[in-house]
Amino acid sequence: MSFPTAPVPVIEPGAESFVARDRHGHPLSRRRVIAALLALSLGGFGIGSTEFVAMGLLPELAIDLLPGIHAQNPDLAIAQGGGLITAYALGVVVGAPVIAAFAARLPRRTLLLWLAAAFTLATLASAMLPTFETVMAARFVAALPHGAYFGVAALVAADLMGPGKRGQGVALVLSGLTIATVIGVPVITWVGQSAGWRPAYLLVAGLFAATFVAVRLLVPWQPGDASSTIRSELSALARPQVWLALGVGAIGFGGFFAMYTYIAPMVTELVGLSASLVPVILITTGIAMTIGNLIGGRLADRGTVRAIFQGFAALIGSLLLLGLAGGTVVGLFVATFLVGLSAAAVSPIIQTRLMDVAGRSQTLAAALNHASLNLGNASGAFLGGLVVAAGFGYQAPAWVGLVLAVGGVLLAIASVTLERRQSLR
Repeated sequence: MSFPTAPVPVIEPGAESFVARDRHGHPLSRRRVIAALLALSLGGFGIGSTEFVAMGLLPELAIDLLPGIHAQNPDLAIAQGGGLITAYALGVVVGAPVIAAFAARLPRRTLLLWLAAAFTLATLASAMLPTFETVMAARFVAALPHGAYFGVAALVAADLMGPGKRGQGVALVLSGLTIATVIGVPVITWVGQSAGWRPAYLLVAGLFAATFVAVRLLVPWQPGDASSTIRSELSALARPQVWLALGVGAIGFGGFFAMYTYIAPMVTELVGLSASLVPVILITTGIAMTIGNLIGGRLADRGTVRAIFQGFAALIGSLLLLGLAGGTVVGLFVATFLVGLSAAAVSPIIQTRLMDVAGRSQTLAAALNHASLNLGNASGAFLGGLVVAAGFGYQAPAWVGLVLAVGGVLLAIASVTLERRQSLR
């Protein structure tokens, strides 16, 4: 998926001599900066785990929470179980702008601690509540801090990294999320398959508790935006370019989630492999996402517009490959790797683009990126579930994803066209 007192760093003379400083103006050692970045990434690791683990445990969630439906129609139960993923995504969409607008004046570290505490409590509730409806409500609440955490953490990282490295700072925070897909999600999926999905979510709650401690001890104090008001933050929403950038993320990134939501039944039902291999494909996809995220951060620092088209060209090609060859074991593994690589590259690019076009509303822009991506999560999971429930099979979500990715490209073209016309004026 943020509360500056100074503009977001841009490339400027003397950037190579930048040194991060604490609240008293004392320079921070390289070791302290790295430790702070790791603490911020730990929160991303927890968020990636809580967001994506439901995808690996979707069959187990459907069996436990929708037993009657599963006994009659397992595919329908799994499709309805995708509602847990949709609920989380919608929570991000609601929480990101609300928290960003109302909490911009808080010191950054203080806000991060409140958000980590909220994550911990809501994830505990997700693990303990008894019914599908109450767990869905808990997943919605657990998602509310998602966008604000990534937003403020991205801007803290940008300040720590210094001028000219904004995209890389964003990517470093997001690396916690992508590394979660390599380590956290497969391990927690294995725990869920072995001991039940509830212990798996208790493990995720432990990650958020560890994040609270790490942020408190390692992240330097940074002030909020003392001049921020709700009106000044929401002023970004008056900019057409902001809406276009949000649309690129919401629609285009939905292409990834249409596939990723149903990755577990793709492995077991589509190509007929054992459920024990689901963590393996999650690991390979997570490795791809980790690599793609770092590539995307560097591409964003070289120019966000060109980077957006490069990222979406790769995403469209990989989804096409999944639709054509995903019915084979080799095709499924190769295609999901490439989809993860290209989709993860798009995320920091869109984040940086939003920060470019949002003016002074950097808090809201940084948080809204994750709202838009999770709107893509919700739409991708929902539309993918529709084609599965309609009987088109588990390869059909790849074609849904392809259509959504093309929609993202069309919005990016509209954004560039509008920008050029404004420049000519």
